[in-house]
Amino acid sequence: MSAPTTHTPPRLALLLCDTPMPAVQREYGDYAQIFRDLLRNALPASKAGSDGDASPPFILDAFDVVHKMEYPKEEEMETYDAVLLTGSAASAYDDVPWINKLVDWVRHIAQDKPQIRIFGICFGHQIVGRALGGTCEPSGHWEVGPTPFRLTEVGKNVFGGKDELYLQQMHRDHVPAIPAGFELLGSTPVCPNQGMVQFYEGEGAATDPRRIHILTVQGHPEFTAEIVDKMVDARAASGVIPADTAKDYARRRAWTNDGVTVVGRVIWASLGVV
Repeated sequence: MSAPTTHTPPRLALLLCDTPMPAVQREYGDYAQIFRDLLRNALPASKAGSDGDASPPFILDAFDVVHKMEYPKEEEMETYDAVLLTGSAASAYDDVPWINKLVDWVRHIAQDKPQIRIFGICFGHQIVGRALGGTCEPSGHWEVGPTPFRLTEVGKNVFGGKDELYLQQMHRDHVPAIPAGFELLGSTPVCPNQGMVQFYEGEGAATDPRRIHILTVQGHPEFTAEIVDKMVDARAASGVIPADTAKDYARRRAWTNDGVTVVGRVIWASLGVV
């Protein structure tokens, strides 16, 4: 199908796949707030608005798919322009009820509601991969903090001609292969699939962001250095992240982060907002 039109204001369903650790939540809010900040900061100043506006620039409805296993009602899906899946400390390959339901739901939306765009972040990227013909596996290596990855020619077109993209990372699982119907966006030596895209049919799909149907990234465009600081401190203290990984993160902490200015902007461009 050709690229669909977007409601005014655009409406997105945010599938909450985890809860931030307490140190992050106390200062920066839950993932609904963190993603609301990402989306607002990615808009031009003239469109960004603020919380409490009578006419908000977008509507973001959050659904707890972990504890409540809640989703938008089927009869309301026509009112949504996009679905966005957050990251999670869980593994997308786990055979547990809430993850299996999420995989099935994403497959249903992708196949039966193609007018709705899908954006997957980290765990969300992995869920999309599993739902649509790929797999998710442990990589055996952590990627943490701002990390550059080389873009493919498709990735360069999607992300505005850049050769590399810098995103905050926090993972050791990955999607090793590209499912049929997707194109690779970029790679690192540790993670060959740093993101993937599926386009709507039509001429100019690879150069027109409005033709993006599904976009996923392994990194975290919603994370700031301050958020990652707290995560690294907590996980290094508990031994989840090795000391040398935490030390290397500290070395790279202030590196560029293209989450808001590139990935966030592409999300809005795919919806025809910018």
